[in-house]
Amino acid sequence: MTDARETAASEAIPAPVPLLDPREGIPPVTASPQALAAVVAAFAAGTGPVAVDAERASGYRYGQRAYLVQLRRAGAGTALIDPIACPDLSALGEALADTEWVLHAATQDLPCLAEIGMRPSRIFDTELAGRLAGFARVGLGAMVENVLGYALEKGHSAVDWSTRPLPEPWLRYAALDVELLVDLRDALEAELREQGKLEWALQEFAAIAAAPPPAPRTDPWRRTSGMHKVRRRRQLGVVRELWTIRDEIARQRDVSPGRVLTDAAIVAAALAIPPNVHALAALPGFGNRMGRRQLDVWQAAVDRARALSERDQPQLGPVQGGPPPPRSWTDKDPAAAARLSAARAAVSALAERLNVPQENLVAPDAVRRVCWEPPAEPTAEAVGSRLAERGARRWQIELVAGAVAEALTAVQPES
Repeated sequence: MTDARETAASEAIPAPVPLLDPREGIPPVTASPQALAAVVAAFAAGTGPVAVDAERASGYRYGQRAYLVQLRRAGAGTALIDPIACPDLSALGEALADTEWVLHAATQDLPCLAEIGMRPSRIFDTELAGRLAGFARVGLGAMVENVLGYALEKGHSAVDWSTRPLPEPWLRYAALDVELLVDLRDALEAELREQGKLEWALQEFAAIAAAPPPAPRTDPWRRTSGMHKVRRRRQLGVVRELWTIRDEIARQRDVSPGRVLTDAAIVAAALAIPPNVHALAALPGFGNRMGRRQLDVWQAAVDRARALSERDQPQLGPVQGGPPPPRSWTDKDPAAAARLSAARAAVSALAERLNVPQENLVAPDAVRRVCWEPPAEPTAEAVGSRLAERGARRWQIELVAGAVAEALTAVQPES
């Protein structure tokens, strides 16, 4: 039976108000140098923070380039910019260089914005602010609903934004994504200030804005979904060859790699290592709709992997740049495993008390490295220095270093 207090509480919360149209209507898409110059002038003359968003075509096109950029600023209204027609937005980026940019999940959009010349010096990330403030659901729709009381229509989030011309319902959705972003920013700033967490957020935002471009992944083929099934080096070689040729084809065609060949098909071929095209065609993902020419390409990749010597096959695990996976610590170093268990418990308790996700309180990898190779004297200062080396911010060190140091000291063997 539902608790009467829960029923009363739910009845007291008004239903969210559907947000159906932008305040000034759907702006025309900026797709010419003249129109872009007008947008730059308008936004340079605007006031206050600028809301920024970008739409990509993940799952449809190769890479993560932006196919639509949305902005909104007081005094300038909303702009929708086509970065395919206007591929250089550096003038806009320069006009807004000293302005605070408000983004939701900034690390997702900043790389594709940088590609077209837009790099902020200051940001406010409403998703990260929501995490630090203790919200359970931090998607944009959930945040706008819970904080501002409006319901955003989210039906077009996964469409192919490379489509031209973009349909009007999609443009409406895109404009609404920045409609209330500054309002959300202001409400979250007030909430963080009330909780005593605003300085934490400001340090996080500064770190994101100052971060260098992400380095290319080492052995990106190892992220193939289903890799846990692949147990032999020669099978790994097949995954690597198929992934590499798939990536080349996807890049040339400008399509998502998964539309060229699925990860499941790559893993199936790696497990079977088919000796010929007929055997390959019988595997899942290499069915009747795939022509002989395509099958020949994939079989050639399998054959190349089969022909490699054992020495040239990839190692079973990636080259370690740090501690081994924690699941192996008990066998490799029981003392380190005990340190990690104690440190994790301390961080977990602290995160629960502060109502902050553990991964935002401190990077799990930083804690693992401290536990694997602890300071000779695990004082708060020594632990804090190690955390700083791994990129921890000042607020994180001030909160976490002492708790981790106590945990390490508690499990130290008696001399």
